[in-house]
Amino acid sequence: MRILALDVGEKRIGVAVSDPLGMTAQGVKTIHHQGAAQALEEIDKILTEYEAKRVVVGLPLSMDGGESAQTERIHRFEAKLSKRFKKRATIVMWDERLSTMAAERTLLEADVSRAKRKQVIDKMAAVILLQNYLDAGKPLIEADS
Repeated sequence: MRILALDVGEKRIGVAVSDPLGMTAQGVKTIHHQGAAQALEEIDKILTEYEAKRVVVGLPLSMDGGESAQTERIHRFEAKLSKRFKKRATIVMWDERLSTMAAERTLLEADVSRAKRKQVIDKMAAVILLQNYLDAGKPLIEADS
């Protein structure tokens, strides 16, 4: 079963997918969008292409575990995902604290230029988010609907 991960931002969404065994995460793309409707169309195409049965959405909690305005925005987006894809995929929220910072650090260590980092940071954050999810063993623990 493949799992899709989304690192959702206001204008960009990083997308990653697992291998069929749910062991490793690979970057797919960065969706540049003007709103939820456009983003959902792109996600629909990716879900179909990879036949993913679960979508992990990064939940941007504060360092103390609290929620913010950005967290509320992600909850609203997750509700739209759930409504549209409820028959095709299970939607799971996953703590994404530090995933973007880890992606930035990885790209800096690889000496990737600032312009190139901006192009791939969201996709890399989605890869880190998904790999953390996979490493936690969640696909084996949670029963799908």
